[in-house]
Amino acid sequence: MKSKILGIFFVFLLISCKVKENAQNDLNYMQNIENVAVESSAKNSNSTIQTGDQLVVLITAKDMDVVKPFNQNYSSSEMIQTNSLAGGNTPNQGMTTISGPTYIVDSEGNIDFPVLGKIDTKGKSLVEFKNEIKDKVSQYVINPTISVRLANFKITVLGEVNKQGDYTISNGQATILNALGLAGDLTMYGKRTDILVIRTENGTVTHGKINLQDANLINSPYFNLKQGDAIIVPSNKARDLASKQNPNTAIYLTAASVVVTALAVVVGLFKK
Repeated sequence: MKSKILGIFFVFLLISCKVKENAQNDLNYMQNIENVAVESSAKNSNSTIQTGDQLVVLITAKDMDVVKPFNQNYSSSEMIQTNSLAGGNTPNQGMTTISGPTYIVDSEGNIDFPVLGKIDTKGKSLVEFKNEIKDKVSQYVINPTISVRLANFKITVLGEVNKQGDYTISNGQATILNALGLAGDLTMYGKRTDILVIRTENGTVTHGKINLQDANLINSPYFNLKQGDAIIVPSNKARDLASKQNPNTAIYLTAASVVVTALAVVVGLFKK
């Protein structure tokens, strides 16, 4: 009798270990990353400027008075302060926020820029737009420095994450992993294989699915996020099962366990 009980116990232990191992594997992201060429995702890395984007463009140079016409009514003292913050070995150097004049992209994809006039932004990334501005300003200023960022780059993360909400990305660049990191990662109930990304681009709404366990996610057009993207993390089966359970189930199981133990003791006494 004892040997049978011990045998059942060891079988249960092996099954339990296997389940834990599988559960742990299910929580790992990009499990086949070694089989995917990361370089192939570069084509999706640069988001293009969209209608309604708020572009902060600051132009600086050795002589601040020379670039003042390009910065609207932005004062030279503000430019000097911003320029000094952007350099040097400061602890938060990589996190410095660019301040400056803001330009809203109109319905035709254009902005009106001082001195330079109307500039078309359609189909251009921030880097391409920055380089174009630099080429144009260089016709008037020697070695100008151009700083560009997207002021209203916001994403929304909802569902089974630790911190739901809206997040602003200061440099205008973010991936699905950045977004989930800002949201405190998925909870243990988040479904890692079926994350939904909803995107509104040029008035058109599209959506795509992301599987965090598949390294091919880096090749998805939804890996690199765009302005206004919404990330929704659905719940897994464990959450669904827990929501259907009676809240008193644990109490009932504990009580049943006590009763079974008591009966076993009584049966043992009678056998003696």
